[in-house]
Amino acid sequence: MVQPIMKDVLFLGQKSEEATDKDTQIIQDLKDTLEANRDRCVGMAANMIGFRKRIIIVSLGFADMIIVNPVIIQKSQPYDTEEGCLSLQGVRKTRRFRKIKVRYQDESFKDQTQEFEGHVAQIIQHECDHLEGIII
Repeated sequence: MVQPIMKDVLFLGQKSEEATDKDTQIIQDLKDTLEANRDRCVGMAANMIGFRKRIIIVSLGFADMIIVNPVIIQKSQPYDTEEGCLSLQGVRKTRRFRKIKVRYQDESFKDQTQEFEGHVAQIIQHECDHLEGIII
């Protein structure tokens, strides 16, 4: 189901809780909501649609990737950039890393570890900030 985009900074500023296999409806809602906002959005965290669960979705261009309970375990090649967000007005300066390594669970809740770089790494970092209650 397409959910409204959360704009309440007090809600968005709270840390998200670990997701479990009971949260599969949130995964579907993230897919539906990203699809409805694809023209202006490349990633989304569950708290952006009102659920404080550690689930994000990232557009890879050719497909969308669900990442459950992500933890960035390695970062390299820092750079400064500006980002926008559906939940906030305008753009803000932030520091990101060109390469990251992430430990997470896939959509089937199987453990994974994967390296990402470039734009996809930047999106993952932005959405992981959301899970930590960090608003840029």
